[in-house]
Amino acid sequence: QLQASGGGLVQAGGSLRLSCAVSGRTYSRYNMGWFRQAPGKEREYVTSISWSGGRTDYADSVNGRFTISRDNAKNTVYLQMNSLTPEDTAVYYCAARADYRDYPLVSAQEYGYWGQGTHVTVPA
Repeated sequence: QLQASGGGLVQAGGSLRLSCAVSGRTYSRYNMGWFRQAPGKEREYVTSISWSGGRTDYADSVNGRFTISRDNAKNTVYLQMNSLTPEDTAVYYCAARADYRDYPLVSAQEYGYWGQGTHVTVPA
């Protein structure tokens, strides 16, 4: 089970940190990702992290502003979002895949487990 939290309303230029807690399974061997879906748009990839935390990947739209990290001792992955813009407004979903590969996964089809989503709103 994945539980995402930390969303909210923030002014443009502000920051938020999202969390995704994993429960019910052995957490550490999960490659994790964040996706988002804006109103009226398709779900899009944001970022991902390998199960060791040693490898990360970012969509061009967030590279340099967002940082993904994980704390395997706490069974939690984080998404630090800085310099937010109205274009970042979306529902953010975390996803997980149990995997022997220590590699960030960019395709939503790779993930077998999804959280319920947390809303991020950045007013224009």
